[in-house]
Amino acid sequence: MFLYPLLLLSLLGLTTFLIVQRVSTVTRTPVWLLWLVAMMPAFIWSGWAIAMQNEPRTPPPAPLVIVPLVVCLILYWLLIQWGRSPAAEPDETTAPDAPPPEAALLKPIDQAEERYLQTCFPWSIFYLQNIEYRPQAVICRGQLRSKPEVAYKTIREKVEEHFGDRFLVVFQEGANGKPFFALVTNPHAKALIGAAPHSAEVRPMWALGLLLATFCTTCWAWLQIAGKVPAGGQSNIPLQLLTQGLPYAIALMVILGSHELAHYLTARRYRIRATLPYFIPILPLPWFPFGTFGAFIQLRSPIPNRRALFDVGISGPMTGFCFALPLLLWGLAHSEVVKLTGTPQLFNFQAFDPKFSILLTVLSKLMLGSQLSPETAINMHPVAVASCLGLVVTAFNLMPVGQLDGGHIVHAMLGQRAGAMVGQFARLMLLLLSFAQRHLMLWAIILFLMPANDEPALNDVTELDNRRDLWGILALTLLLLIILPAPGALTKLLNI
Repeated sequence: MFLYPLLLLSLLGLTTFLIVQRVSTVTRTPVWLLWLVAMMPAFIWSGWAIAMQNEPRTPPPAPLVIVPLVVCLILYWLLIQWGRSPAAEPDETTAPDAPPPEAALLKPIDQAEERYLQTCFPWSIFYLQNIEYRPQAVICRGQLRSKPEVAYKTIREKVEEHFGDRFLVVFQEGANGKPFFALVTNPHAKALIGAAPHSAEVRPMWALGLLLATFCTTCWAWLQIAGKVPAGGQSNIPLQLLTQGLPYAIALMVILGSHELAHYLTARRYRIRATLPYFIPILPLPWFPFGTFGAFIQLRSPIPNRRALFDVGISGPMTGFCFALPLLLWGLAHSEVVKLTGTPQLFNFQAFDPKFSILLTVLSKLMLGSQLSPETAINMHPVAVASCLGLVVTAFNLMPVGQLDGGHIVHAMLGQRAGAMVGQFARLMLLLLSFAQRHLMLWAIILFLMPANDEPALNDVTELDNRRDLWGILALTLLLLIILPAPGALTKLLNI
């Protein structure tokens, strides 16, 4: 009886732990404590479900939903701030000529190398004023006297001429708005950044195995979505019945695969080491019947500049959308209009109400015309279901927070500090919106568990061109069109 709730709780706990582990790089608070606070609402709600097992349709009271969520999110944030690690960048108020006593013992370069390092900064390019030492890093402060891209290219080449690949040359803006250089110990000093990936890093057999496993689980998932097997599935499904899930499985994997493949190819174009796309299969569950958690790639070397950060970030969701849009239009054209009975449910694809999204509302009316009215819903074709889920994945990845594609986009457009502020604002707005649209609540929780900052690019000072800024605005506009519900004026205009 409790198998599926416990399995779902276990998956949620594992996912939460992986997310919280990323936060451990910016705080000294124990990971187990952050995980426990983050999971506490789920534990409380699971306890309610177990206590009310004899009345499964009784919804939990609103205070039991809202109070643990709000209290735990605030406590989670306070714990991160309480244990926040000292920033990699030194405090601007610290006197540059008064390094800590132990700094001399932690110098990554000797005196002879320091004298050579000073010659790497031509006064007409970057007027070097002082050098500070941190564990495994050298901070070089001064006045920028040329274009950022010229300064970075010139100084990086001079540093590499003497030190080889011993250091990564990082160019960032300080808290006072002045750019500075940092020479950081290169963890890949024995392998040049951008070299051809090793087979152990790419792991093609892993990628192929996960691809085949996800193909099977998504075929199986369609049978549960369509109501052809009981919730939770069954162990002996005939092959002939399983093949009915092919349109859904193929369409969904094309959308997810094109998304991650675009990331991979763009990363390779900028000579960034990256793994092949890995799909995440999951057996269909009553609460998550879609057969996959998506796909991902891992970047194994630093991103060279904000332009590369932007291109890698935006290539995935925009490519996935370019595949999802025509498939969605075709799927809607082959869907059936049915009578709307009862209260519409978000993931009831046999009687789907598209008004939860502006974009889906417009596209549904475009393809179904006068057949679609306020009294009707859509019995969606498998390809339309897969494309709809593809849009949901695109929207989640476009959220301008931390390590998500949208976080990379706003970081590249506005800089790391401003991008983090946008991420904080977006998380708060989504949390407020989730009280009106309950299906966004899980998104809001996941985003609050993520760190607001992502990693800086090596050259994190050079700004984007106007063309990329425009593409970034269009991508964020697409996010709003997908997640915002259709306003009443639009539904009246379209007679939906």
